[in-house]
Amino acid sequence: MKYVGAHVSASGGVENAPVNAHEIGAKAFALFTKNQRQWFSKPFSKDNINKFKENCQRYGYKPEHILPHDSYLINLGHPVKENLEKSRKAFLDEMQRCEQLGLTLLNFHPGSHLKQVSEEECLTTIAESINIALDKTNGVTAVIENTAGQGTNLGYRFEHLRFIIDRVEDKSRVGVCIDTCHTFTSGYDLKSEEGYKNTFEEFDKIVGFKYLCGMHLNDSKKELATRVDRHDNIGKGFIGEDLFRRLMNDPRFDNIPMILETPDDSLWAEEIRMLYGMVEG
Repeated sequence: MKYVGAHVSASGGVENAPVNAHEIGAKAFALFTKNQRQWFSKPFSKDNINKFKENCQRYGYKPEHILPHDSYLINLGHPVKENLEKSRKAFLDEMQRCEQLGLTLLNFHPGSHLKQVSEEECLTTIAESINIALDKTNGVTAVIENTAGQGTNLGYRFEHLRFIIDRVEDKSRVGVCIDTCHTFTSGYDLKSEEGYKNTFEEFDKIVGFKYLCGMHLNDSKKELATRVDRHDNIGKGFIGEDLFRRLMNDPRFDNIPMILETPDDSLWAEEIRMLYGMVEG
């Protein structure tokens, strides 16, 4: 079964996210557990936590179908020690917030070398950062998102994801989120049927589907291999609808959160209906 949703607002309190997801017909959802453009936010109150759990139960959202995203400020591979420590502290806070809410996944962009260290050194630092956070938390899986490779961001090759996973000590608590826009603009042809087949064969060979914990469903405003991260609404970009039809009928993507991050949130309810309408048989 497919669990399609969107990255919904938690404005006014984290407990509002499941309500907002339900209103657009989502079977899964993503959220920020704190302001994504601030380093730290005030802790959850008991009321926040209890109401979040109550609303998830009321609307049938299980932890494995909720994919929180960490702050955009965090760089777990930062080459400057002081900034790395700040990122690690913020990431641990994000993991602990997920723990408090009873969530089991935390999605994040791996990090950037900022042209100050080698890719390998940066990737090694990212793995060390994950190990530190996992050692201080329980029950939450660190979910690495592949990137478009914009700027000095790493994670745009499946080999980068594998390199990190190989250096994470607790393999049971590391996973991957595949973003369709990022995959396409980083150079993997998801548009054609043959490209789709080859891309996911390569993913399985290098990373492995056992590590796939979620997906971001986005069309792309930019063409193949442009290394630019610009999402578009489903069927309105350079990827087109065929990819999403294939995904919705591919059992390898069952039982994971499939999250829309498309730019026009007024279309999310319509896009969710459209995606479910693509399911054959």
